[in-house]
Amino acid sequence: MQFKATAIPGTCEVLLQRLEDERGYFARAWCAREFAAQGLPDACVQASVSHNADRGTLRGLHFQWPPSQEGKLVRCEQGAVYDVALDLRPDSPTFLEHIAVVLEAARGNALFIPAGVAHGFQVLEDDTRVLYLMSDFYAPELAGGVRFDDPAFDIDWPLPVGRITPRDRDCPDFDRAAHVDRASAGPGWGSG
Repeated sequence: MQFKATAIPGTCEVLLQRLEDERGYFARAWCAREFAAQGLPDACVQASVSHNADRGTLRGLHFQWPPSQEGKLVRCEQGAVYDVALDLRPDSPTFLEHIAVVLEAARGNALFIPAGVAHGFQVLEDDTRVLYLMSDFYAPELAGGVRFDDPAFDIDWPLPVGRITPRDRDCPDFDRAAHVDRASAGPGWGSG
């Protein structure tokens, strides 16, 4: 695997190193030693899959409040997505900044998103499937989200939004002071 740093500390694109032959290719998609060597969480405690029938579907932006340390490795197993990571860690030098990476099944690239960085994506092809590997257990009571089109973040999604849940569509405007207060209470996320 190759790890390509992004502008957000702790967030990186993970590229497969393919061994190709007449059958196709073989590549390591996860390795605890290689993740640890990069300073990333080296445990995967949950895996989830999302299937998205329609191009334009938008999921997110989701995160887990402290004390959760849920990081995510997100890989597109079929189709393609415009994947966004939004830094919500108040102590981070990139607080409220975001990056976007196109994840494509054909490329096999993935994005690692650390705790405190919200994640969302827009589906670029019909019938797209996304695999998530998480470093901490999902805790519904710690689930948080911010609106995909909140002017505080100025995210430029590539397509008109098709399907979206009311939960994602109707998040209130981002309240910086309230966010900082809650994110800073008790053990936090760190800054990458």
